Amino acid sequence: MMYSAGMKRFLLLAALALAGCAAAPPPLPPGSVRVAPGLVLVLPQPAELGRSLEATQLVTAHYGAQTFVFEGHVSATPERLLLVGLDPMGRKALSVTWSASGIQAETAPWLPEQLHPENMLADLVLLYWPEAVVRRGLAGSGGTVTSGARSRSIGLDGQELIHADYGQDDAWTGSLHYRNLAWGYGLDVQSAEVAR
Repeated sequence: MMYSAGMKRFLLLAALALAGCAAAPPPLPPGSVRVAPGLVLVLPQPAELGRSLEATQLVTAHYGAQTFVFEGHVSATPERLLLVGLDPMGRKALSVTWSASGIQAETAPWLPEQLHPENMLADLVLLYWPEAVVRRGLAGSGGTVTSGARSRSIGLDGQELIHADYGQDDAWTGSLHYRNLAWGYGLDVQSAEVAR
């Protein structure tokens, strides 16, 4: 179909106007994380995990054709959660401390800007916190949680957006596979809880 120069300018202006309307969503209140389009998780407190633990994890992250591997160390008490990530060469990539006073993070300068500590904490919560806590954290945006014997599904408006399959009954020991279908990434996690 052929368009006149005036019509092309009109279509271009209309497209630009629509793109402006579809700009970035408004900022979220502190303690909230967007985990998928339209789905916000209000982070619970670390104590709501319901237990103290020390765990080591080998995490393989998949995004498109890219794969990233890192080692994670998680230390949780009712007062705080500490997450430390190391790259394959043993360099500290990040450390995140989460407590009632907020989230403090230190990241290596070579980490991608798109990697936000709040999102990493949100993934931990969606995977490991009790179902009732996750359900309450998603309730404000209408999110749902469905758990099976060894799986957890997070959805919105009847559509599954996030899915986790656990290899064992104890998610902190063994393997799990996590897929954020909305953002297009997956995590394969091998965990070992360390005796305290």
